[in-house]
Amino acid sequence: MSIIVGISDMKISSDPGDVLATYALGSCVGLSLFDPERRIGGLIHCMLPLSKIDPVKAGNNPYMFVDTGVSAMLQILFDMGAQRKSLQAKVAGASKIMDANSVFNIGERNHTVLRKVLWKNNILVSGEDVGGNAPRTMYLHMDTGKTILKVAGEEKEI
Repeated sequence: MSIIVGISDMKISSDPGDVLATYALGSCVGLSLFDPERRIGGLIHCMLPLSKIDPVKAGNNPYMFVDTGVSAMLQILFDMGAQRKSLQAKVAGASKIMDANSVFNIGERNHTVLRKVLWKNNILVSGEDVGGNAPRTMYLHMDTGKTILKVAGEEKEI
C-alpha cells in the first residue's frame, strides 16, 4: 500500500507491503531510515532547518523542522525496536529551487542540520542525492528497504 508523506510530515512502517512516498522535495529535505534486521523504517519530509525560528509551530508540528523532526522520528523508531547501528539513512532534496541566487540557502541549511543531527546520533548517511535545482520524489520500499528517487522522470536507487 502506498502511504503518502506530506510536507512537514513523517510516517513509520513495519509492513512489507507498504511503500512510503513523498513528493516535490525542493529545498525541503527528505530522509529515509530503515533497519533491515527488524524491518522497520520511516520517511520524513522537513521544510526548514531549525525549530528556534518558531517554537510554537515546532511544538504543534515537529516534522516541519529538521532538528525536531528527525529527533522525533529517531525516538519513535528506537521505541519500536530499531537499532541505531543497523539504521540505513538515505537523504534527498536540499535543492536551490526558487533560490538560484543563494539568498536564503534553505536547501543547503536543511542538509547541514540533517547531517549534524544524524552525526550526533552516530548514524552515517549511506546514500544521498541533494542540491541542484530539480524537484525529487522519494520512495521507501518496506519489503526491500530500498530508497528510490524519481528525478526528471528517471528513477534511481540511492
